[in-house]
Amino acid sequence: MSRKLTQFVCSLTAVLCFLIHSSFSVETDFDAMEYINTYKDIAIAEMHRTGIPASIKLAQGMHESQYGKSRLATEARNHFGIKCKTYWTGQKFYHKDDDYYQGALINSCFRSYNNEFDSFVDHSNFLKHTKRYSSLFQNEKTDYKEWAYGLKKCGYATDKSYTKKLLNKIEKYNLHQYDWSPNPFVQVPEHY
Repeated sequence: MSRKLTQFVCSLTAVLCFLIHSSFSVETDFDAMEYINTYKDIAIAEMHRTGIPASIKLAQGMHESQYGKSRLATEARNHFGIKCKTYWTGQKFYHKDDDYYQGALINSCFRSYNNEFDSFVDHSNFLKHTKRYSSLFQNEKTDYKEWAYGLKKCGYATDKSYTKKLLNKIEKYNLHQYDWSPNPFVQVPEHY
């Protein structure tokens, strides 16, 4: 190949790589903003009901459900990857994840919900009423960093980068702004 042709091919490859990366980033940002706009009110309400920062709930939901687009989110409406556990009596959804039997990957049992609202509420209840997560509730609802580190410390996820992924989402999309949102359950009295 001539030198000019080689330079052209290299330049074209670089431009294509940039465009592919840029379109992925734009698509992800669009998906993120759509997710935030759809679920921020539920996250804020649950924060005031249970003390779990809205930023944490949104970041976990975005990560665990791939912005609401994963098979688990679309078919089971499970946005947090919560497995059935032995005491779960609700609907179930089977999906390959990280459970093995005799060296073979098997279907894992995940909780399934009638709607996304139930997934958000159950996630709050799961954290609030599971003993291994009780230390999280000593943190302020505005301290998203302590919550992110605490979730990993309590064993919520096996991914070693889980904390970093949550913090990146919170800071990139300014999710911590929702941790300061007023309580939607409090009615402001009208002045006469």
